[in-house]
Amino acid sequence: MPAQRHLVLIPSFNSGAKLVETVSEALRFWRPVWVVIDGSTDGSGDLLAALMADEADLHVIKRVRNGGKGAAVLEGLRQAAAEGFSHALVMDADGQHPAARIPEFMAASARRLDAMILGVPVFDASAPLLRVRGRRISNAWAHLETLGAGIGDSLFGFRVYPVAKLRSLMERTPWMRRFDFDTEAAVRLSWEGVQALNLPATVRYLRPEEGGVSHFRYVRDNLLLTWMHMRLMAEFVLRLPMLLLRRLRSSRH
Repeated sequence: MPAQRHLVLIPSFNSGAKLVETVSEALRFWRPVWVVIDGSTDGSGDLLAALMADEADLHVIKRVRNGGKGAAVLEGLRQAAAEGFSHALVMDADGQHPAARIPEFMAASARRLDAMILGVPVFDASAPLLRVRGRRISNAWAHLETLGAGIGDSLFGFRVYPVAKLRSLMERTPWMRRFDFDTEAAVRLSWEGVQALNLPATVRYLRPEEGGVSHFRYVRDNLLLTWMHMRLMAEFVLRLPMLLLRRLRSSRH
């Protein structure tokens, strides 16, 4: 049976017809499913209307303006907290993430309510080699910034988060609102003492003719990630004594 206080949260911006397929797949494996339409202009949010008429466990939140993935997630977290949910599995709207793995990730979260359950991508031949190799750089920085706290992959967005901790963390910083959300969320939650538990999950990169939609821009988004890691490293230096003390205490237990 689904854990009563866990939900699936799907942020979406101009995801096209693939959005309905993704949401329908998520509903096959978990209920409730919440979708945050982040200022979409392609009409994809309206495509959910027919599905909503038949699905009481589907809830749609609409933002007037596009604010980025992190902003959409935060909007969902605020409303989820108000409704008493304790955990949210965040997944992308573009069909890349494996809905069939939702129950396993939720079960892992139910066993460790204090942890974040992080998906580690298992790539197939559809994955662009440049992106597969490029993520190693971000992973290396995240490993350093957390003193090797066990973040299996810093960029993969198929994850279960504790709602209260992530919401509080995001509301204390003006960052984590766009493409940088996934990495910074994992690093900062690790700094807060939230343990990362890693589970493998397949990822598909769909071609346009398959309904694939990508908003990734190589130069723009890598510059954003670079700026993010510069900020995190500066703060890491200030936090280092506290992090080392926590690691020492943990090793004694």
